Amino acid sequence: MSKARVVCIGIATLDAIALVDRLPEGGERLPARTALLAGGGVAATAAVALARLGIPVAFVGRVGNDAAGGSIREGLAAAGVDVNGLRTVPGRSPVTIVLVEAASGERTLIPDVRGVPPIDLATADLDRCAAADWLHVDQTGYPVLSGIRAAGIGTPVSLDGGNFVDELDLATIDLYAPTERALRARHPDGSLEDALEHAVDAGPRLVVATRGILGSVAAERSARAAHPRITHVPAASLEAPPVSTLGAGDVFHGALLAALLDDRGVPDALRWANGAAALSCRSLDGRGAIPDRAELEAFLERQPPGGES
Repeated sequence: MSKARVVCIGIATLDAIALVDRLPEGGERLPARTALLAGGGVAATAAVALARLGIPVAFVGRVGNDAAGGSIREGLAAAGVDVNGLRTVPGRSPVTIVLVEAASGERTLIPDVRGVPPIDLATADLDRCAAADWLHVDQTGYPVLSGIRAAGIGTPVSLDGGNFVDELDLATIDLYAPTERALRARHPDGSLEDALEHAVDAGPRLVVATRGILGSVAAERSARAAHPRITHVPAASLEAPPVSTLGAGDVFHGALLAALLDDRGVPDALRWANGAAALSCRSLDGRGAIPDRAELEAFLERQPPGGES
């Protein structure tokens, strides 16, 4: 396998997903329309998106020595992700129960993710990180960054900030990618643009907030301007209602990195990532409908006129 251009570090899960008409009430037995088992996890699904878009990618994480761990590993490897950094350790693999509401595609998550020890990096993992163009971490992978920097590795870091990160230091992050809700929780005063500017001032050169059906917005630091450049890009439009939004944000982040590795400008990179995230919503799980490069480009060509603001 070729050198990984992106190393994704964090959580990989087995998702048990059920499509339901509505969320059940206490003590209720509510039949599912359909159900399935599929691979999931924030950094792991971003890795699958990168692989699907033709970017050599490696995943570093932990699974337990159980049947779920074997399934998680097989799913990533089958998607073309280098899993040499995915260690099997004694314990219970991360599993998430997912309920998806049929009418809206919105999902409710019930994770069980504490059955394996924290990630620690082997020498081979550090070598992969040093050789990569980007590192992408989630809330589980973030704690290893101090060790990476202590090893003298300066590879740029992208952080999926959609989940809470304890003692987050944005000075160590090059690309910070929270949800709008997470960004506003961190910077509650003022407008969305104010929150983006505060986040950029804390260290990242690029902050990208996902906004669901409203698309995405970025703040890009410029050495020639007093304030960062703010770019809004609307969401892509599917021809049919979404089946599930599970994993859409993770796919967005993988596609965003793929676009930046293509040397696309920020507006085009957001459009690319919005499109990949939208297409991923065609399946019940978070990975089954991730597009390849040709499918994504064809989809974007069919989008109605309208651009960034």
